[in-house]
Amino acid sequence: MASITENIFTVREQIGKAARDCGRPAASVTLLAVSKTQGADKVREAYAAGQRDFGENYVQEALDKIKTLPLPGLCWHFIGPIQSNKTREIAEHFDWVHSVDRLKIAQRLNAQRPLQTGPLNVCIQVNISAEDTKSGVALMEVAALSDAINRLENLRLRGLMAIPAPCADVQQQRLMFRPLMQLLQSLAKAYPQMDTLSIGMSGDYAAAIAEGSTIVRIGAAIFGARQ
Repeated sequence: MASITENIFTVREQIGKAARDCGRPAASVTLLAVSKTQGADKVREAYAAGQRDFGENYVQEALDKIKTLPLPGLCWHFIGPIQSNKTREIAEHFDWVHSVDRLKIAQRLNAQRPLQTGPLNVCIQVNISAEDTKSGVALMEVAALSDAINRLENLRLRGLMAIPAPCADVQQQRLMFRPLMQLLQSLAKAYPQMDTLSIGMSGDYAAAIAEGSTIVRIGAAIFGARQ
């Protein structure tokens, strides 16, 4: 069985190839290691291999790891659904939040973000497949939510995130991702700091990169099966 270090090397090589295949530099895509359900020891091993960005879905589990691993340069991303009673912990301990899908949550994060920490980087989660079981706002609602979030001084609106419906066909994957990139390009004219497209996971990251992804979220290919 390959080690976490070997897995990170392999995944980075694959991401770099996918970027180069569509005329992009490998450095234009950030690998976000999804460390949910993985122990602090595995995060520490990935850190030793040069990984700095880690994604978590569950607040209490993440807080335990954050407190255990006060490592320089480590960047924590919250990527799961956000409950109102968890916004304070997220605002106080994370560097990024990818899953903002309503103004109420954004307002709570803004109010609870410690001033000395600096603005919290946030992405709006978009439900690009219009699935009833998925979080996220409809494409047509993103512009209004972007305007409202941009007015919150303790948040920094950085971009969009999506989790499309599973699909094995690469061309169909690209078609699902494309409207998101087009929307980001449009919004960036009004909000130049919107430079982030958080799309692509293990089964579709090549298509996501071809459609402009700047952050891909990879878990099992790095850490193995979830515990």
